[in-house]
This record gives sequence, structure tokens and C-alpha cells, in this order.
Amino acid sequence: ILLDKDGKRKHTRPTFSGQQIFALEKTFEQTKYLAGPERARLAYSLGMTESQVKVWFQNRRTKWRKKHAAEMATAKKKQDSETERLKGASENEEEDDDYNKPLDPNSDDEKITQLLKKHKPGGSGLLLHPPEGEASV
Repeated sequence: ILLDKDGKRKHTRPTFSGQQIFALEKTFEQTKYLAGPERARLAYSLGMTESQVKVWFQNRRTKWRKKHAAEMATAKKKQDSETERLKGASENEEEDDDYNKPLDPNSDDEKITQLLKKHKPGGSGLLLHPPEGEASV
């Protein structure tokens, strides 16, 4: 028995063996809540008090909820970023509508040049008119 500086009993934290923790974790995987008789049986089989089992389960549920909430937040972030990516892709498709339309042979060269610059790296991969003095092929 430990005493504090005033001579009162000091509360000590119980340490559980690996076997006890393993059994508690296995039980927790199957059920997150234990009813009184189940808790009493488990406590007896592990050499623990019912109160220790009860508190262990309370603490474990809290840990589980935090982890579950973090996983849900991560999944939501991933889903949101995917939605944004798809949204951005569809906006680009709308911008590409002009590019995907057949070109009007009577349209001005400036419009065609702008479209080519917008969609080709460097923007000068094609010549619309051969330089003066050269024959077109």
C-alpha cells in the first residue's frame, strides 16, 4: 500500500499482463459493451475486478471512437479532394468545348491561334500559314 505525503492511501494504476490485455482486446473486437454477468465472468477468468474490466472497456471505447473519428475524417478528406478533382476535370471539359468543336474554315486565325496556345505546350507547334515566300505542302 502506497501513501501520499499526508499519509493517505495513494491510488495506484493497475498494470495488466499481456495475457489479460490480449483477452480484453479479443473480447472488445467481438463486443464493445459488456453486460454485468459477462463482465463478472471475464473479470473472474482474468483475475481482475469487475471495476477494472469496466473501466478498461470505457477507456478502450474512447480510444476506439477517436480512432474511428480520425479514420472517418481522413476518408471524408479523400472523398472531398476526389470530388474537387472531378469537379475541376469537368470544368476543364467545359473550357475544352471550344477546342473540341470542329473549326470553322471561315473563322479568323487569331481564334485558332489562341486555342492552339491554350492546349499545346509552347503554343507554336503548328504553323497556320507558311512563312512568306515558302510554298505550302
